[in-house]
Amino acid sequence: MVNAELQAELRAEALRLGFVACGFASAAPDPQRAARLEHYLGEGRHGAMDWMDARKQQRASPQGLWPEANSVIALGMSYAPDVDPLALADAAEKARVSAYAQGRDYHDVVKKALKALARWLIAREPTSELKVFVDTAPVMEKPLGEAAGIGWQGKHTNLVSRSHGSWLFLGAIYSTLEFAPDLSHPDRCGNCRACQDACPTDAFPAPYQLDARRCISYLTIEHKGPIPEEFREALGNRIYGCDDCLAVCPWNKFADTAHRHLKLAPREELVAPRLAEFLSFDDAGFRQFFSGSPIKRIGRERFVRNCLYAAGNSANPHLLKQVENLRGDPDPVVRDAADWAAARLREAP
Repeated sequence: MVNAELQAELRAEALRLGFVACGFASAAPDPQRAARLEHYLGEGRHGAMDWMDARKQQRASPQGLWPEANSVIALGMSYAPDVDPLALADAAEKARVSAYAQGRDYHDVVKKALKALARWLIAREPTSELKVFVDTAPVMEKPLGEAAGIGWQGKHTNLVSRSHGSWLFLGAIYSTLEFAPDLSHPDRCGNCRACQDACPTDAFPAPYQLDARRCISYLTIEHKGPIPEEFREALGNRIYGCDDCLAVCPWNKFADTAHRHLKLAPREELVAPRLAEFLSFDDAGFRQFFSGSPIKRIGRERFVRNCLYAAGNSANPHLLKQVENLRGDPDPVVRDAADWAAARLREAP
């Protein structure tokens, strides 16, 4: 077992590197976590994210991915927004981008800090081994974060912190060292159902359960092809992700932007962007504008598809010309979205 002094020093180093939460958990299998994953996949609630099912044995436990792991170091980095993510809900001429995607790509920022912490640990325990992860491997960061005591999985299924609300990026370090595990964080949701009631597409079959196939974040980011018509109006002006269930969480009142990592500050042009500007993007323009952004990975076609649904919901006749032009786009999914948006705008009062 690692001595308590080294464990305390590691927590302090994690804070110095920009993390706001650090906890420790065992890497051993947990039957309850594995059963919840199996149920989620069995119900098909992962949608077209086939990679979740393909590597479910590795995802089910840290040792399923790396048998040599003995401990998990769970880490959280704040991206607390400056303004209410719901502020633009009725601003039809604006496009809403999820708070997490308004700044630099979190993969790069969090991984850099994880690697720095890993180097620090290896320098002190050179015979040990470790691996770092940030949303790029079959790792269940949220339940592991709960097990390590840095928060709990709320009724919206995301991790909630008493100190930082719902605004945490999660990373993990698997280590061959045996750290003393922290106590699992108790559930603090109580009778609150604010996140359940806020969801515009009823993506929660029950508290603590999510059906990604109905989730706007999944539909606008992961889903390829046309978004089913039953959800298009509910998208409103959301063009990348959705923060509604996170934004209404009462625990966010404790979140402070002063704790946000400096490199995760939002780009001014993504806080309240004009929808018309995004409708004009060609592939080169899209790639240039979103260089260094997590938005870049969905590609221009999926992004413009989302913007067209927002245009169709805007009732703004000034967007009709741009929409009509996109009805001739080379991409069939863009053309389908443009047809839908044009029909909606022509019918608008």
